[in-house]
Amino acid sequence: VTVNAQTGTAYTPVIGDASQLVTLNNSSAITLTVPTNTSVAYPVGTHIDIAQLGAGQVTVVGDTGVTVNGTPGLKLSAQYAGARLTKLATNTWVITGTLAA
Repeated sequence: VTVNAQTGTAYTPVIGDASQLVTLNNSSAITLTVPTNTSVAYPVGTHIDIAQLGAGQVTVVGDTGVTVNGTPGLKLSAQYAGARLTKLATNTWVITGTLAA
């Protein structure tokens, strides 16, 4: 598995992140934006693993027109928490893992 280490406060996954691990490491809050299918055409069934390495809480959002479903929310619960994003349909994703509201 390739690790894509990100240290900023915002990140939008790229095609090379499919089936890989994206680590997010910053002391400030981080937003990971799932792109539209027209921006990055991941096949349905694609997964992207993410891990929060820093103290800054990671929040996952969908770009305009993208739905991301997760429970109890779309935030990683704490430092070192992990989650998996899986594409279910053209602009629909689910996130599973150690999440918080």
